[in-house]
Amino acid sequence: MNALCPHIMPREKLQLMGAEALSDVELLAIFLRTGSVGQSVMALAQQLLHHFGSLRRVMAADWQELATIKGMGDAKMAQLHAVSELARRVFREHLARADVLANPQLTHEYLLGMLAHQEREIFMVIFLDNQHRVIISREMFAGTISSVEVHPREIVREALKINAAAMILAHNHPSGMAEPSLADRDITRQIITASLLLNIKVLDHLVVGQGNYVSFAERGWI
Repeated sequence: MNALCPHIMPREKLQLMGAEALSDVELLAIFLRTGSVGQSVMALAQQLLHHFGSLRRVMAADWQELATIKGMGDAKMAQLHAVSELARRVFREHLARADVLANPQLTHEYLLGMLAHQEREIFMVIFLDNQHRVIISREMFAGTISSVEVHPREIVREALKINAAAMILAHNHPSGMAEPSLADRDITRQIITASLLLNIKVLDHLVVGQGNYVSFAERGWI
């Protein structure tokens, strides 16, 4: 995180130096706009980042979590959630026009943004056409904090329904450790086997932790 500049306010710094020159605290302060009684907007932004640990976790926090922070009323919570959803939609639109094999980092960043903050296991699939462009990304299954039940047949059925030629699988580990389990590797093999029967390729399976991931393709497992 960049050091705060005590001589210039975030909006003025943005105009003079550009958005990339702002620290996480300064960016967050611009979105919050105002502080609260006895607390500046910069102090409120610092408090949020200290409490949640990162800008990503601040933007992913739910209403109940944000409400525990003094100075976070309904209007400020609505602003943060709206900005977070706007960023996700822009990222999704960008991804939809990309060749995921030509730009795998974009895909990885999108899945990190979607899954790293989740408090229970979510299994997602990105369905692709025969040129590896995104048709749709979909949350297929939701589980508990430590497991999710995945049904390969339902994934293949969905791929056939939307005429997908390939897929990228992804799920998160709320524990924060991205290392795949034996169960993760087993279900991946099951999905690959079911998909190959219908000439649908599984290009990768990403296991997402807290800000990191493991790619089956990069490990040579696919």
